[in-house]
Amino acid sequence: MAERNLVYSSKINKIRSFALILIGAGILLMYAGLLLKNTEWVMVLFFILGLLMILLSCVVYVWIGTLSLRAVPVVCPECGKPTKMLGRVDACMHCKQPLTMDKELEGKEFDEKYNSNRKKDKSNS
Repeated sequence: MAERNLVYSSKINKIRSFALILIGAGILLMYAGLLLKNTEWVMVLFFILGLLMILLSCVVYVWIGTLSLRAVPVVCPECGKPTKMLGRVDACMHCKQPLTMDKELEGKEFDEKYNSNRKKDKSNS
């Protein structure tokens, strides 16, 4: 049977990518508003939506910055570079290697569902 070659991504990088997509989408919305300047209310609507998306991305960047400060710094055993872990399982920011600091999860299949409280509560009972 063919081996599944999954590529994991760290949670911090996923959230940063989401914020970057918000910025790009906000700029594109405002550009679309410029193209529709003949109808002023549509142009203003697109500008306001674009500005709100950019402001939301700023909020997301501040939030992930505070999360990143609380993240546990570890050295990846695969690539040897320092990375940060959020939750019970995460992936290396550099080489995408699955990481865990929970002794119960060592050797198990990598699953991001281990980070949810429901999964943790079910395994304890």
